[in-house]
Amino acid sequence: MNQFAISAANLVKEFKVNKHVVTAVNGLSLQVAPGETFGLIGPDGAGKTTTTRVILGLLSRTSGESSVLGFDSMNDMYQIRERVGYIAQQFSLPPNLTVMENMLFFAGVHSVDAEEQKKRIPELLAFAGLSEFSNRLAGKLSGGMKKKLALACSLIHEPQVVMLDEPTLGVDPVSRREFWNLLGNLRAEKGLTIFICTPYMDEAERCTRVGLIYEGKLIVDDSPANIKRVIPGHLLEFTPSDFSSALKLCNEMNGVLEVQTYGEKLHVFVDDVLKCKTQIEDALASQGIAYDHLREIEVRMEEAFISLIRRQKESVEQNEMIGEVR
Repeated sequence: MNQFAISAANLVKEFKVNKHVVTAVNGLSLQVAPGETFGLIGPDGAGKTTTTRVILGLLSRTSGESSVLGFDSMNDMYQIRERVGYIAQQFSLPPNLTVMENMLFFAGVHSVDAEEQKKRIPELLAFAGLSEFSNRLAGKLSGGMKKKLALACSLIHEPQVVMLDEPTLGVDPVSRREFWNLLGNLRAEKGLTIFICTPYMDEAERCTRVGLIYEGKLIVDDSPANIKRVIPGHLLEFTPSDFSSALKLCNEMNGVLEVQTYGEKLHVFVDDVLKCKTQIEDALASQGIAYDHLREIEVRMEEAFISLIRRQKESVEQNEMIGEVR
């Protein structure tokens, strides 16, 4: 598994909860190439954080294999720690330390010598746009600035791999964009491998490859462009005046493959754009339902994600029904 920066094969992690065994990661396999930005996405409770923590060696695995840079997650934790920068989901900086004191603290944790600290800390603060805030308490920083400081701290020992668990959760869109610009610069300038768990589909679009995890299983692993291509049909979008009635009409219409809701809009996957567009317009008119902007749009990761999760749920439910019949 040495040719991969991150690797897992048939990875299983089980927990005992009230005398019951819960499988959080179920036979998961993935490989992340050096220099790649890999995004692990999935609904809450799908197993993203558990997978990350097992690969890092922070949780023991039940079975299977996992490694970082060829070092086994269970047996080579010190070697992994030396080479990986990690921001946990609940990562918090010491709030009563200044920006500079936080950098010095994490440099000490990673045994970075004093000469290297003098060189790296100013570079990282400049990289993160925090040079003029070096004397500000971490607790007084904005949410976006805290995330950038956390990233700078995770890079102090010059890791080869950065693993980030929902690092921009709860951060405003502008700060999220700035954070991702920093990640893009890291990958371009230093060739870092980036492994990131994210609930945001626009962030998944920025990854070179995305893995979708559901109930501990990896159900798709491909580039964002290829994932969007596997969703059948074409996508129509419109805003109806009577949302519930329009939703019902579309669901019952021939040629409609799937209907998703998006705020006040309906997203309708169809097999033929011209035919179904006319059908929808006629059906809405017959029911006296007004609408705005009925048009074809490109499928985004968000629509693909919803469709894939829906299909997986239906497959699981169907298998359970077959099992009950047997």
